[in-house]
Amino acid sequence: MSEQRFDLMRRILAAPSPIGLEAAMTRGVMEPWMQSYMPDSWKIHTFKGNAGIVLDSAPDNPDAFSVMVIGHADKIRMQVRSIGEDGKIWVNSDSMLPTVLVGHKVKLFSEDPDQPGAWRVIEGGTIEAVGAIHFADPKLRSGDKGIKTDMIYVELQIHGEKKKQQIEALGIRPGDPLIYDREIEPGFSPDTFSGAYLDNGLGCFVTGEIGRLVAESGGLENVRYLGAIATHEEIGRFGSRVLADAFQPDVTIAVDVAHDFVAAPGIGDRRYEPVEMGKGYTLTHGAITSAKLNSMITQVSLEKGIPVQHELAGRDTGTDAMAAFFSCIDSAATSIGFPIRNMHTISEAGHTGDLDAAIHAIYETLRHMDAMNGGQGITGDDLKQGHPRLDESSALTHRPAVTEDDK
Repeated sequence: MSEQRFDLMRRILAAPSPIGLEAAMTRGVMEPWMQSYMPDSWKIHTFKGNAGIVLDSAPDNPDAFSVMVIGHADKIRMQVRSIGEDGKIWVNSDSMLPTVLVGHKVKLFSEDPDQPGAWRVIEGGTIEAVGAIHFADPKLRSGDKGIKTDMIYVELQIHGEKKKQQIEALGIRPGDPLIYDREIEPGFSPDTFSGAYLDNGLGCFVTGEIGRLVAESGGLENVRYLGAIATHEEIGRFGSRVLADAFQPDVTIAVDVAHDFVAAPGIGDRRYEPVEMGKGYTLTHGAITSAKLNSMITQVSLEKGIPVQHELAGRDTGTDAMAAFFSCIDSAATSIGFPIRNMHTISEAGHTGDLDAAIHAIYETLRHMDAMNGGQGITGDDLKQGHPRLDESSALTHRPAVTEDDK
């Protein structure tokens, strides 16, 4: 990955966009970037109730076959719960293990009580729980007992008299969000990187890159590309439901992080899929995913030499692929990802090759759809009539293993 693209990815991931306050990424980074490459005929849609945006390659042709690719801008955040007399700011740990928070620097954002709508940032604070090993319970010191969510607080190094009043004078109040203070940086191994909030600034980067490739190639003749950057994913995929309902896409593709199960410690006996970082993008099967759409994406990847790994989902993909179904919209859906390590920590790690694989798999699938039916493009009937008929499956008999002597 070029230094310029990596810097763009760093800026996207670094944008302070906790759940419900995503405009720093959507409007501050993604929108200017998209505007820099999109033709005059394209449009970026914005919304009243959330900070999501949608890049639209055919706003004047709402009846065109549409493909919505969704990344989500919201970051898992901590929130202020209360302020102690000793100056401790007690916070929740949300979807992060309390143990992995301790000692890390955070940024605390607070609305000015004298100027509602104006926000300030406090830097230099750290997340703590015990204070020092000397104060810890013996079982906590030995590792027999863990740190609990109600032990987590922010240390702002407040000292002197009336510590609580010093904190309150800053305007800090319950509900104020906090996020990790760490940008991504290149990793030790080639093509790797590490830092906070790969989940899911990476999905937004992929969605924007697909739009750039479509624009630079001259656009699509028969397919309307909808590059969506959604909000509120981490608390229930709520933002993407609004976007899906507003545009009612024919195809919905979520782009989100996945787990590197091969490298994950202590889970070998769970028999997870052998998905791993550096081996290509992931394609989800199961839940509400469309078998026809998945087959199309897989075939395009095989033809173009794009590495793909297959993973499964049961009742729910856990991603914005559910958006159309949650909104009761008839849309062929799937979920594409890239395996990362240490998800929901300050040291998430990923591989640039997996990102490029996801970008080109979706881009080449868009081009394939655009050229179907003799250049007339894909239609809704292609999907309606393309559902696999397992009652027409062909019989498969045993095949002996191929040995080196047989080759």
